[in-house]
Amino acid sequence: MNRKASGSLLLAIALLAAACAPAGTPAAPEAGGPLQSLGQVEGEVAIVAWPGYIERGETDPNYDWVTQFEKDSGCKVTVKTANTSDEMVALMNEGGFDLVTASGDASNRLIAGGRVQEINIGLIPSWSSVDERLQNAPWHTVGGKHYGTPYQWGPNVLMYNTNVFGAQAPDSWQVVFEETTLPDGQSNKGRVQAYDGAIYIADAALYLKATQPALGIKDPYALTRDQFNAALDLLRQQRALVSRYWHDAFIQIDDFKNEGVVASSSWPFQVNLLAAEGQPVASVFPKEGATGWADTTMMHIDAPHPNCAYKWLEWSLNPKLQGDLAAWFGSVPAVPAACTGNALLGDGGCATNGFDNFDKISFWKTPTSDCGDGRTDCVPYYEWVTQYVAVIGGR
Repeated sequence: MNRKASGSLLLAIALLAAACAPAGTPAAPEAGGPLQSLGQVEGEVAIVAWPGYIERGETDPNYDWVTQFEKDSGCKVTVKTANTSDEMVALMNEGGFDLVTASGDASNRLIAGGRVQEINIGLIPSWSSVDERLQNAPWHTVGGKHYGTPYQWGPNVLMYNTNVFGAQAPDSWQVVFEETTLPDGQSNKGRVQAYDGAIYIADAALYLKATQPALGIKDPYALTRDQFNAALDLLRQQRALVSRYWHDAFIQIDDFKNEGVVASSSWPFQVNLLAAEGQPVASVFPKEGATGWADTTMMHIDAPHPNCAYKWLEWSLNPKLQGDLAAWFGSVPAVPAACTGNALLGDGGCATNGFDNFDKISFWKTPTSDCGDGRTDCVPYYEWVTQYVAVIGGR
């Protein structure tokens, strides 16, 4: 197995069962209902989270929103990091965790599969401070019931090496999908990366929506068979260019520093860390648009520490945490009040991180056969997984 497929293919196969969890129109779990009142805290809360989402100052002492929570609540925080949505679904299926910071391509699967419980927003005093664009978002609200509290959101950006591109910053995803000569006079072949997750097929579809309008793609997550096959063809073409399919943010950071990678889809988190080290990187929001994530903190249906979990749900919405996290990750707060008066984020930080791009982002969601327009012939997510495994494996 060559380097570009190493680890990626095995990981994708291991997570296939999680990816094939129910992903149709979500239905509320039958058992029980939301907690009606808070009781004595249990002393701990276990969270499955994206890298960089739950910080206690270990990486940088300026970024710590765990220590004070533990002092105030009496609940010790433990974190299990997950690098893909499929990994999050797999961990929540295993159980033993209280909360998960799920993106839209996992949240509805967790609701439909009965893995998360309805949240009583009456027990979360800060709920009213949440951005109105997020309060009833379909990735956590089903039948008028809420299955979590919004946490952060943002785009998947195009990260690039400024030494290579110089004054000619890329403005299109073309530099990662098609072989081209870069401003330094060399080909992009072997110098770009792609995301190691089946949801990345939507990035290819979004690019084709702009560059091949005859395909008729409207929603990059609702693809007919012909549209899906076109996206796969583009990804097979891309495979010849890709040095690694990344899913670990810190490995991607190392690859940009030491392995000659010069362009890739990425999260603002990697861009921020590299820039903080003085590395020659920057990012753009390409002209074709971008996919993105809107993350919700959701509670396991059998959360072992529900009172501490509710304490964290409320804590997660305080403006200082929201602003500090947005500054750290390069994301946008779920609480607009965090956009002003935060020393780390700065009053222009939300605009820089894309606060006004909300309507330009194609937020992750789990593809289903329901196309959303009355048709039921769209390609469901389990096929996205099997076919992306095949692409990574060179088939």
